Amino acid sequence: MPERNIDFGKFGARGIKGHEAAARQLDALAGFVATPITQHRGLLARLHYLTRTDRARQAAREAGLTVTDRTLKAWLDGRRSPSRRNLQAVEAAYRTVRRHNVARYLTVRLNREGRGTRVEFHPLNQSQVTRPHQRVLSFRTLNVRHWDRIVEAWANDDEDALDDAWINDATVDLGSEWGQYEYVTNVGFAA
Repeated sequence: MPERNIDFGKFGARGIKGHEAAARQLDALAGFVATPITQHRGLLARLHYLTRTDRARQAAREAGLTVTDRTLKAWLDGRRSPSRRNLQAVEAAYRTVRRHNVARYLTVRLNREGRGTRVEFHPLNQSQVTRPHQRVLSFRTLNVRHWDRIVEAWANDDEDALDDAWINDATVDLGSEWGQYEYVTNVGFAA
């Protein structure tokens, strides 16, 4: 695709890919448990979320949590503690299940019956770039009306699909300057 940055940061510019910033915002809107999983309270919150119904248990198993019900009960009762690898599996399953559970709600919320949601693009940081190599970049806003592919790729944790959806459904609408906003310092939603 034209205007994609091939050698980003060569002259000292700093930023992150726009789809990564959008994923961070979607994660914030999803409302994950704030307490770290390494604390007992955080572990219990995630386990309760993953085991409260049979459907939640099935979704957790599909997301990669393959421990037995007996082990889960021991963790919930505090008789045993999960290993570091199992903690990572619980965290991954929790994030996957939570993303799938809130994806439909976020799509409706962001699409707003066809009105869309305003997105703010904060340009990349050029403070370390020498004067002759700096671009003129400005803060931009855009009303994104189609969030279906973006939220679906985020829910499936598919980085390539999210990048493609973010570029084609959001960034390209900035006009001929869209390539300058492939990397940003931040992306904000008015949701």
